[in-house]
Amino acid sequence: MSLAGAHAVLFDLDGTLVDSAPDLATAVDRMLIERGHEPVGEAYVRSWIGNGARRLVARALVGRRDIETEPEDTEAALARFLALYGERLVARTQVYPGTLDALEALAEAGMPLAVVTNKPEALTWPLLDALGLTHRFGAVVGGDTLAVRKPDPAPLAHAAERLGVALGRCVMVGDSMTDLSAARNAGVPIVCVPYGYRDGDAIFDARPDAVVESLAELPPLLRTDIPSHDIGHRTA
Repeated sequence: MSLAGAHAVLFDLDGTLVDSAPDLATAVDRMLIERGHEPVGEAYVRSWIGNGARRLVARALVGRRDIETEPEDTEAALARFLALYGERLVARTQVYPGTLDALEALAEAGMPLAVVTNKPEALTWPLLDALGLTHRFGAVVGGDTLAVRKPDPAPLAHAAERLGVALGRCVMVGDSMTDLSAARNAGVPIVCVPYGYRDGDAIFDARPDAVVESLAELPPLLRTDIPSHDIGHRTA
């Protein structure tokens, strides 16, 4: 399927629609300090996001991205991290410039939209609510909605089913290899953004179907009959 044949759009959340790294980093560092570790800071946390909260916490406990096994205290650390993150979910989280323009243009074109994220649902819904984005999406699939998460294709298929659109008529939009792999596993096109939490250039080396510098470029790419000069004027 070409991008122009898309009937629905499935969006990743963190690093694609919103920049949540500052609040994630605050929660990670508070958790580490409580457990007697040195804080790691936002730069490291940005490079560790993308595979769900549990993997983020395990990476923080070890102090690096590439880990083979989780530390024994990952479960307890995860519970504390989630509690701390929930306390300050949108203190510094922001919608990326271009996001609101894209969502409005796609909605005006009648395009069903969904969020497919590895963030737990219990955190995803309040974050979307706080940022005024919930009403834009016909479906939200979190990392714990199903027994599997991205890069497994099942979350994408579940979102498509919730939207009432055939999976083969969807396009995925994301910022990481997790998103690209999920799209490839699901057999749907993938549009990538360069500003998120990607690890190096692997996502671009994997040749996504398209790359957009801003989500405001997405509606014209999907041929939604929204002229490009009509969008991109509002900021988040």
